[in-house]
Amino acid sequence: MAIKHNQMLPSTHFRKDWQRRVRVHFDQPGKKKSRRNARQEKAAKFAPRPVDRLRPVVRCPTVKYNRRVRAGRGFSLAELKEAGIPRKLAPTIGISVDPRRQNLSEESLKANVERLKAYKERLVVFPRKSKAPKAGDSTAEEASAAKQAGYEGHVNMVNKNLLPISNKVVVKEGKVSDFQSEEKAYRKLRDARSEARLVGKREKRAKAKADEAESSKK
Repeated sequence: MAIKHNQMLPSTHFRKDWQRRVRVHFDQPGKKKSRRNARQEKAAKFAPRPVDRLRPVVRCPTVKYNRRVRAGRGFSLAELKEAGIPRKLAPTIGISVDPRRQNLSEESLKANVERLKAYKERLVVFPRKSKAPKAGDSTAEEASAAKQAGYEGHVNMVNKNLLPISNKVVVKEGKVSDFQSEEKAYRKLRDARSEARLVGKREKRAKAKADEAESSKK
């Protein structure tokens, strides 16, 4: 029942035993140290393998951040194909794969293919049996000289030393008149979009017209 007129406030007992519900973070320095020790143990356990997989270079979304690049979830299947790496082999040699990702530009495809090729040149594959190495395995000299990449006491375990991603944005400033613009650029973009959307219908119409012309000749 709703309260009417100038009645006294109901006693809701919100102050009962509040000390039990207060959360503090006095364990923050200790947790920081334990996480660091866990990272060091993981790096020692995986050695000489990298602690993290190789990630692609992707562009940040939205207009606000799209001039920056960052590490993505995994390489697309098109990038692996261009680099000559089988999709099932990639996770076994420390390459992250994202089969859902699509390449929307030639620049991103080319940049990540070059990244994969540079990784292949540095890659050292240890043979399962030292006395019977298989094709693609590294030599004994390369295996003995291999060092663990991606963790050298860093707080973050992401591969900072293994093919780092540089984020230097170069912006040219000046007057609008200083930059050359293409004439009727918006109209050209609309025409290109229309041609790409109607390519199937136009091919079907041209084929029907050619068939009609051949039948009329007969």
